[in-house]
Amino acid sequence: MSVKETASGTEKQVIGDSDERVRKVSSVKRLLSRPELGSVSGAILVFVFFALVAWDSGMFNADGVLNWTTVSAQLGIIAVGACLLMIAGEFDLSIGSMIGFAGMMIAIPAVHWAWPVWAAILFAFVCAMAVGFLNGYIVVKTGLPSFIVSLAFLFILRGLTIALSIALTNKTIISGVGNLAEGDWLGAIFGGQVGTAFFTWLGNAGWIETYSDGTPVVTGIPMVVVWWFLLTAVCSFVLLRTRFGNWIFASGGDANAAKNVGVPTDRVKIALFMFTAFCATVFAACQVLEFGSAAADRGLLKEFEAIIAAVIGGALLTGGYGSVIGAFFGALIFGVVQMGIFFTGVDSDWFRVFLGVMLLIAVLFNNFIRKKVTSAR
Repeated sequence: MSVKETASGTEKQVIGDSDERVRKVSSVKRLLSRPELGSVSGAILVFVFFALVAWDSGMFNADGVLNWTTVSAQLGIIAVGACLLMIAGEFDLSIGSMIGFAGMMIAIPAVHWAWPVWAAILFAFVCAMAVGFLNGYIVVKTGLPSFIVSLAFLFILRGLTIALSIALTNKTIISGVGNLAEGDWLGAIFGGQVGTAFFTWLGNAGWIETYSDGTPVVTGIPMVVVWWFLLTAVCSFVLLRTRFGNWIFASGGDANAAKNVGVPTDRVKIALFMFTAFCATVFAACQVLEFGSAAADRGLLKEFEAIIAAVIGGALLTGGYGSVIGAFFGALIFGVVQMGIFFTGVDSDWFRVFLGVMLLIAVLFNNFIRKKVTSAR
């Protein structure tokens, strides 16, 4: 029973516990309805497993943690973009080729045209996002499946990257970017580290291992990890707390119905294709500045790994459902397992088997939970 104050006095409004308009949902069902449930559970199981079998291997030392965190971050950056696009009901299979393309668009101007590194990075972002715009525009204007359009761009970008690099430099691998990026303000945003003073203090205090000269084995957190956390936080907020996030869900749930109520589905999808290109360029910039070089074949098969991470994270292949946090944990599972196999000395070929098994389990689990939770009672 609720009490409401009115101008004429106190009015009692009785709402029966058995009101047929209100359906009680148990806490268990609310938990099961969370798309990231599977990936969080999987991450816990993976950590427990490797804690039992690889605790003494160095996997959970400071440098070991940095290794699998970096691997997870590299995939996690592009998994965030792939996840948002999948929630909107589309796919981008050109992400992997975009990584190689963007990397060469940084290296060629910087090394062979003597551009400042910051200008080369901005040039790569403009080129990549222009391709992303074209990709999305073709999808929404022609009505062709994004799977087919982006598959075409996968080959176009890969071939274009190789052809341009050979035509302009007679090479498919360009080195020397690292030296040029020293002191560059934008290069530090993608290739630097944060927390160096803190890790030096940890080393001096004996909390982490150090080399013979006192230098800590981990000198800082790479910017690729910072970008991973930053993109996850921002995109999760946008998806769950903004009108644009509602438009993403609506575009993937029922695009025609969304259009009828005024949702600009075409603009939403084009923007998300551009965002996947942005994420791929962030990945490429971090990789180029970390290794000091670019290669035309980088990013091979990364598009499929990004999609698998998003699916493990709870995204449906049919769109309208998913979680950026889930994609975060999906990428974390990848990194932990990939490096865990290395630390335990298991044949690395088993990693691909794991990917296939995880994808199949994730699809079956997500489909089962979706039917159980969303079915009418």
